[in-house]
Amino acid sequence: MKKVICFLLSLMLLLPIFALAETETEELEIEEIIDAEEYEEEETEEEEPAAKAGEWTFPVALEDMDPTFVVLANKHYKLDSKFVPKPLVKMKQRKAAKDGSNKNGGVLFAKGGTYKLQETCAEALVAMSEGARADGYNLYLKSAYRSYQTQKTMYNNRLKKNKGKDDGWVSQPGSSDHQTGLGCDVVPKSWRDKAMNGKMGKEPECIWMAEHCHEYGFILRYPSDKEEITEINYEPWHMRYVGIPAATYIMENGLCLEEFTEQLQQAIQEYLDNGGDWSKVEKFIQNPTEEGK
Repeated sequence: MKKVICFLLSLMLLLPIFALAETETEELEIEEIIDAEEYEEEETEEEEPAAKAGEWTFPVALEDMDPTFVVLANKHYKLDSKFVPKPLVKMKQRKAAKDGSNKNGGVLFAKGGTYKLQETCAEALVAMSEGARADGYNLYLKSAYRSYQTQKTMYNNRLKKNKGKDDGWVSQPGSSDHQTGLGCDVVPKSWRDKAMNGKMGKEPECIWMAEHCHEYGFILRYPSDKEEITEINYEPWHMRYVGIPAATYIMENGLCLEEFTEQLQQAIQEYLDNGGDWSKVEKFIQNPTEEGK
């Protein structure tokens, strides 16, 4: 009898220990479930959805770009000597109506002569000039389209002047942005007859262009902080038309056209590797010019 009583007492003493152990086991199981759920949530947040087959993932949509507008021309991506932009139109010199409006849809000229630009670029330049005028600034067109032969003559004359040294102010023939018909030099009134240099960037008109040009489809072609990439000196007057979507992306992200082209070509390759339609990107593909050409 005594043995039975002792056994029961021992059992009663052990019951709290068993209960505590069971509670701790349940708590550990609950903590493990919570930890597992939190881990799954973290994994879900960090994982990025894979691109769908044939999906275009570049920030600027293909349908929002024109391959003729985003073409790159420099010493590594040269235009053919026979390349002429189309349609190429003659710019009109602005004539004001009695109410001050643009009577003939022209722009102010820095000097006499004939200026030509690709038609869409020409229309955008008129719009930008009128936008600047509305804000109190007058913009003057000083240089526009230049043919391959004209650029060749200018480049050779520059080399003679500098004893054969390329000082980065005049592009090699075939590498000039002006040959695209989408590049133009736009200056303030006070610089119409001056030799252009980087100091012009401090002028209110050039500051306005740098801040608003993308609204009309233009970019600052040769920024001050991109000289090592463009291999051209800072030109606060040189506007280049690429279309509003591309211009907005370029200017808002602090890019130059060379950097944009690199990103675009990489996006094209990824698109094709992922099963994209060749016909949709074919005209956007640019390859470096072979040396000596």
